[in-house]
This record gives sequence, structure tokens and C-alpha cells, in this order.
Amino acid sequence: MKITFLGATKTVTGSNYLIEAAGKKFLVDCGMWQGNSELEDENAMDFEFNPKEIDFMLLTHAHIDHSGRIPKLYNEGFRNKIYAHKATCDLCALMLPDSGHIQEMESQWKNKKRIRKGEMPRDPLYTAEQAARCLEIFEAVSYDEIVEIDENIHARFNDAGHMLGSSIIELWVKEDGVEKKMVFTGDLGNNDIPLLDSPTMIETADYLVMESTYGNRLHVRNDEKAELFLKIVSETLDNGGTVVIPSFAVGRTQEILYELNKLKEKKDDEEFIRQYKTLMQAPVYVDSPLAISATEVFRENTDLFEDEIKEEILNGDNPLEFPGLKFTMTTEDSKALNQDDTPSIIISASGMCDVGRIKHHLKHNLWNPKSTILFVGYQAPGTLGYSIVNGAKKVKIFGDEIAVNARIEYIEGYSGHADQEWLMNFIYSFITKPKHIFLVHGEEDSQNVLQQKIINETGITTTIPNFGETYELNDEVELTNTLERKAPTTIKDEVLQRLEKLKDELKDMDGFVKEDIANPDLTDSDIFRINEKIKELEKQILNVIEG
Repeated sequence: MKITFLGATKTVTGSNYLIEAAGKKFLVDCGMWQGNSELEDENAMDFEFNPKEIDFMLLTHAHIDHSGRIPKLYNEGFRNKIYAHKATCDLCALMLPDSGHIQEMESQWKNKKRIRKGEMPRDPLYTAEQAARCLEIFEAVSYDEIVEIDENIHARFNDAGHMLGSSIIELWVKEDGVEKKMVFTGDLGNNDIPLLDSPTMIETADYLVMESTYGNRLHVRNDEKAELFLKIVSETLDNGGTVVIPSFAVGRTQEILYELNKLKEKKDDEEFIRQYKTLMQAPVYVDSPLAISATEVFRENTDLFEDEIKEEILNGDNPLEFPGLKFTMTTEDSKALNQDDTPSIIISASGMCDVGRIKHHLKHNLWNPKSTILFVGYQAPGTLGYSIVNGAKKVKIFGDEIAVNARIEYIEGYSGHADQEWLMNFIYSFITKPKHIFLVHGEEDSQNVLQQKIINETGITTTIPNFGETYELNDEVELTNTLERKAPTTIKDEVLQRLEKLKDELKDMDGFVKEDIANPDLTDSDIFRINEKIKELEKQILNVIEG
């Protein structure tokens, strides 16, 4: 049995793993790269395998960084089954066409720039219509159901607690009369996510492929984040500002709605009640048609909720509804939100701020010191959200430079990912421990810390694979091949590349400036302009050093 790592290696997006076993070739996940432009360009590259030769696919969950290249896979000839939980199938039916629509819009906008530069226009990665076609090959399964792929390969989907329908996949493969078991965590849920059950603990595995997004971090616990959320929101509303929450349209939005609805039951002190009333009197807009449809999917899959939530729903108290909640369907409705000065809360996708309506809301609120941009989910390096969270003073949105004067807050406890403590608890929960662990879906710093902790505390050998590495899974795990194709550029790679480029450019500048200064025809005003430009460059360099 062999596994080749073709995504989410030393980064958190592009999940894609090729397994060759028992005479079959199959995939676990086929996600999109997200982040800097170089990384996103990888989405259009050829697959490292022939899609027509793939026998089947297992999909852990619907998030685009795990499912987003499925339409491309389909367009290039893959026609066999994709096994996924029923709720994942329901959500992919919304999210993949929506992703296709975004691809079309982004392509249209970028092609205008390409044509102006004299470059050839490019087709979108796929269209909404093409994405809708690939849904025909999805095969819905239930949690705890053993799926017989063939006589030698069986799989079971377990609740991962990350989002509706998210799955930890157990995979049994028999070769030459010997059975081996792999476990893919997909994205493991934060143990106290509102609405959803906790991740399922798995008893046995020979090999574990585990996410590591927060392998070096601990989250704020649930009760703290609720009070912090209320404090930030009420202070902004008291100040006459707008709270903009960049939120993934699926999952996080529903959790926030639930949290807002439940806050009133937490405390009864005077200040808390005042803050809560301030919140409840403000309009709360969910500005994403996809979020509206996803909320319907949540209502249709209430069997996946915690027992307490199910009971509330049966008693007529729907946790996804509360006074003041408004959904905006049309583009006109969305634009109207930015013409209204009434203090309000706007929840809008995408969560990393790179595409969708959120960019318009940021353009209209980032410059305003009265407003707050409240982040509640992971921000991948290279994204607009990452820049804002990490202290950018100015950002570019739709070609315009926008000053970041708004209050910027990040409540990490809302993350849908397990922190270090719960990642370790997942490993501790195995009765028969894995022989080997592969860490994926994490930045290098996070993975290095988690790797050392696993080795020191459990003694289990742990590998952080590079892009394109193939491992033979025997008693000893052996690296047998590495693809020559360059791995997608991470934000760290980009920084180092830019530094090298800058060194060369500074050498060039040194020569040109000295040559200009030596020119006897140069006027005082010319020298003044050169001096001002060099002073500005000095400031920029000092800003980088001080930052």
C-alpha cells in the first residue's frame, strides 16, 4: 500500500492524497489551494495522476479546500463514485456551483486586466454549470456505516465534529491476505463547537493521517469566547459603528447565530443584560445567499446536532433563529447595507476575505475607526484576512488602497479546528496506537511543535511529508519516490524569494542612482526627487524591521 501526498503539505489548503492499494488507485479529498496568487495558480495545473484511472474517491467534508477541485477532476474524465456523508453531499450541491460562479466572476475580472496588459484571457477553473454536473457521481453514506468498496477495501465514516457532515474516515485494505488500517482525520473539530457533536474517538489504526492546523496553540474556552464576543460587539454598537464578521458561509455562520441566540442564558448581571439588549436591538444581517441555503441544509440534518439542540428544536425553539436576524439575497440588498449608517452586524463570506461580498463590506468599513472587523476563523497566509489580522496598515481591495483604521479583533475560540490539546487527546484515545503518524493540513511551525510533542509523549514515529512524496506503508514506513514538480509556494517561500529579488534590485538601484548623481546635467529638483524616493524606501525598510 502506497500513499502520495499531493496537497495540504506544510500548508493548510489543497488537501489531496493518492492511495494505491489492492489493485486500486483512489483519492482522499481533492481540494483547492487558497492563499497567495502563486498558490492559487496551482489549481489550474495538471493533476499528478490521470483522473480517468482513479477508481473512486473518499471525501472528508464539503469545505472548498477539501472538495474544490472535484469539478476539475470530473471535467478531465473522472466518472467513478465519490463517497461522502449525506450532509456533505447536500452542502457540496450548494458550495461547488457557488465556487464555480466565483471562478467565473474572478476570471472575468482578471481577464480584463490581462487584456489591458496585452495578455491572453484564461477560462475559469470551472463554471457553475460544470460544478453542478459533477454532483451526479456523489454517493451518500451515513455515519458508522461500513461501506464495501470491493472485497478488499472497506471504509467507515465517523463524525469529525468540524462541520455538518465532516468525517473521520477509517479505511481497511487487504493485500496478500494481510489487512492494514489507515485513518484520515480530515479536519478534526474543536471539542466545544456549538450545534455539533464532539469528534468520534477511534480505537485502532496502523497509520494515521492527521490535520495539524493548531498543533502549537490552545483555544479560548467556550464560556470566555461568548463573553468576549458580546463585549466587542456591544462596544462597537455603542460607538455607532458596524461589526463586520468575515465568516465561512457554511458552518461558522450557523454557529455564530446559535451563539447569539444562547448568550442571554449565560448570565444575569446588569452590565451583561445591558450589552445583550444592545446586541438584540441591532439588526444582524447574514449577507450570503449560500449561507441562507446552508442554514436550510442544517435544518434538514438536525439528526447530527447535539442531543440538547435536538430537544430545543422539538420544543419549537429553533437555535438558528432569533429576533433581528435578516438575510440578504440580492446584490442590491447587499450594497444597500453599506448605504445605511444604522449600527449593525454583518456576517458575510468568505471567511478569509479573498472572494465574495465580504470585500465590499471591508472596503466600506475598514477605514472607519468606529467599525470593528471581527475574525472568527483561521486565516491562511497570503489571504486578505491574514494581512488584516496581522496588522497591515493599508490593504488593496478592488485595486483601491484602503487604510485599516477599524478595530481589528480575532476570537480564536470560534475555530472549527481542534487545538493542540484535543489533537493529542485524539491520539491518546486509540486503544491500539498507530505505528506511524503523518501530519498534514498545517503550517510548518505548527507541525514541528506538534511532531515533537507526539514523539516525546507517545513515542510514535511521526512524519511531516513534503509535496509529492510517496510512502510505502509496511512494518517500516519508507519514502520511495518524490515528484519533480515544484511544490506550491507557501507564504514563507514567497518572503524569502522576495528578499532575494530585493537584494538584486537594490544592487541595480545603487548603480543607477550613482550614475544619475554623476550626471552634470542633473538639476537640483531632480536630485531632490531622488532623495525623497530613497527616504521613502528607508521608511518602508524600517517598517519591515520594526514589524
